[in-house]
Amino acid sequence: MEIREFVALYQKAFGIGVPLPVAFGYNDTPATDVVKIPRCMVGAIRRVCDGEPLTLSAENVLCGGGALYTAFAPMQERVPTFVSEVEHYKQTPEQVREYVGRLGITLSSKQYLNFVRIDCLDSLDGVEGILFFATPDVLSGLCSWAFYDNNADDAVCARFASGCCSMVTFAVKENKAGGRRCFIGLLDPSARLLVPKDELTFAVPACRFSEMLDTMEQSALFRKAYSVVRNRIVGEMG
Repeated sequence: MEIREFVALYQKAFGIGVPLPVAFGYNDTPATDVVKIPRCMVGAIRRVCDGEPLTLSAENVLCGGGALYTAFAPMQERVPTFVSEVEHYKQTPEQVREYVGRLGITLSSKQYLNFVRIDCLDSLDGVEGILFFATPDVLSGLCSWAFYDNNADDAVCARFASGCCSMVTFAVKENKAGGRRCFIGLLDPSARLLVPKDELTFAVPACRFSEMLDTMEQSALFRKAYSVVRNRIVGEMG
């Protein structure tokens, strides 16, 4: 399926007022100028839905956690203590170290991480993941689509993570492994105020997205049960 066909189906499924997803991947060439961003990258990534691309690199990812989860730098020594004793997201610094160790993050060999709204791409070559910003009603449709041809108990996961980790790291790792899991994210309280209050994220590794494109029209998205939800989405969009 070509990108333009997917965009048309996506808007048919959810309405034209729903944000289009964002494709992201590492590259040796920036998609746009590497500009200064606020300390947390989450808000900058959300603005890609408005159509302007974003390029991250070691130069403009200033947050220690963000640099780790985008694979531009190893974990700073202060991160486990901060996550545990300041944010109280984990009981001990040792739990944070164990968690990060299990992620198995490998530093990127490429200089840039590009985010581009999907309709601005000619192809998905080099893409690591597709990121959706979704209200509960939209998320219901995305999950139904992901569950359609995947009977695994972890077909869709919600894991402990910072906002940027849930948006990027999980999908990148899953894509490298050729996996099929999708990830609900932005449950991190520190990132919540950087996105609309009724949105979460749904990250799909590129390898899984290519499979899901083949089942989109056969899934619940275009059947009676979800049509009622779609009507509410469209009605709320005005």
